Amino acid sequence: MAIAKAERLMNLALCLLGTRRPLSKRELRESIEAYLEAGSDDSFNRMFERDKDDLRELGLVIETVENLDGEVGYLARRDSNRLAPITLDAEEAAALGLAAKVWQQARLAGAASGALQKLRAAGMPEDVDPYEPHGALEPRIPVHEAAFEPLMLACRDRRPVVFDYRKATAARPEPRHVEPWALECWRGHWYLAGWDRDRGAERVFRLSRITGKVRSRSGRFTAEIPDVVTVRETVASWAGETADRSASIRLRTDAGYPLRAKATSVRELGDGWDELEIPYGHGLDAWLVEFGPDVVVVEPAELRADVVDRLRAVAKG
Repeated sequence: MAIAKAERLMNLALCLLGTRRPLSKRELRESIEAYLEAGSDDSFNRMFERDKDDLRELGLVIETVENLDGEVGYLARRDSNRLAPITLDAEEAAALGLAAKVWQQARLAGAASGALQKLRAAGMPEDVDPYEPHGALEPRIPVHEAAFEPLMLACRDRRPVVFDYRKATAARPEPRHVEPWALECWRGHWYLAGWDRDRGAERVFRLSRITGKVRSRSGRFTAEIPDVVTVRETVASWAGETADRSASIRLRTDAGYPLRAKATSVRELGDGWDELEIPYGHGLDAWLVEFGPDVVVVEPAELRADVVDRLRAVAKG
């Protein structure tokens, strides 16, 4: 049905753009096969009005003209629907070229390459190599998770989804019913922000913890999408990036390099252990659990208790 509607909209747009005079509803109905197949005049009128509104929402300027006999006609003048020429300097071309190189997956690589070709045709000089000034830069955004593509399409199409999700402290995944808002990459990992229907609140999910297939669900979103979705800020707060305190931990020698990178001080204890002072913020307990037996929390006491509780939950399964 979506393909049929897209084809109908395309045909209507071509008719309105290709005519030199306003076309009446009757003429448009006779020119487009989908309109001829409409069961009744009322059905056609409803379909045509929806299509006309959809095209206008997409940006097509459609004029309504009434002739001397009082008959209403429609057309889309080409000069009213023509974009201004695109001109790019060398630096802008380089930035676009680098952006096109970021995506390496097949679906996104094709779209990026096609967009770059259209920009060249629209004004980017052919003799300017957008990669030459920055040849040493090789931007990459890796996407290894199978959930990325269906979630990307669900965010675009505003479709609710269901997937099985395993929290860092859980031994088994649980089903989550989510209205997806946005995907963002942070520190080499992809995250989905959306509305968790089961919990009735905004949640952020790490794609690497999604197991099985992402299944689409019918129906509309039930929660309002915020104007700004702060995926990175939310994840950063969970990872202790907004820490206002410090914690003391013991860490095995030659282990836990991400923790060492955050440490404000490191002291060798001997016997294969070091003592580190690291920033302490919301979510640090979940992060420390990921290092297993290589980390022991010294203080504060509440952080130690939280880590122990999480380890016990994992052990119980």
